[in-house]
Amino acid sequence: MSANEKQRRHCEDSPSPRPSPVKGEGVSITKDAIFAYCYAVLHDPVYRETYALNLKREFPRIPFYPDFDQWVAWGEALLKLHIDYEKVTPANLTRVDTPAPKRAEETHPKPKLKSNAEAGNIVIDEDTQLTGVPLQAWDYRLGNRSAIDWVLDQHKEKTPRDPTIREKFNSYRFADYKESCITLLPRVVTVSVETVAITKAMAALDRTGWAQL
Repeated sequence: MSANEKQRRHCEDSPSPRPSPVKGEGVSITKDAIFAYCYAVLHDPVYRETYALNLKREFPRIPFYPDFDQWVAWGEALLKLHIDYEKVTPANLTRVDTPAPKRAEETHPKPKLKSNAEAGNIVIDEDTQLTGVPLQAWDYRLGNRSAIDWVLDQHKEKTPRDPTIREKFNSYRFADYKESCITLLPRVVTVSVETVAITKAMAALDRTGWAQL
């Protein structure tokens, strides 16, 4: 056995010590606090804009901002919103149902699943829409689309290209999930609005004298 192999096995067999949390001025600098801090920094609009080109080509580098405690608090708030999104208080949206009078019995309205930021509404299908959506809800984006539009896209009926899958497994119908989608969307709106409020607070910080990465 080589010396390197012996050293590797020794490291694997030896228990890793658990360092005590390092005390800062406020919160303890634990693994959870560092994770929350990093999560907040990665949502920082100024960070994303400043290093947009770098983030397309390499892994992110996390700067050490002043006021660690504040960034941890923001990160914890964001994590709670994004993990427990099904438990947040739903936004106060208005459901408007206008069933088509001439539709045949036992048929379902055609899904639309489109949002209109200017009008502040989400069209679910030919019969139903949600109104009263605040404009800032569309500002929280996952990639190149808003969280609202991402949810709508995931609920759309899609035809698989593979003929076998299309014939034997393409059983999804939006009508079966309409009510759960309508239940989810007001919560997504709450998550979006509160996330945007946090990221705006980040962007408003005075960063004079802050060191660059």
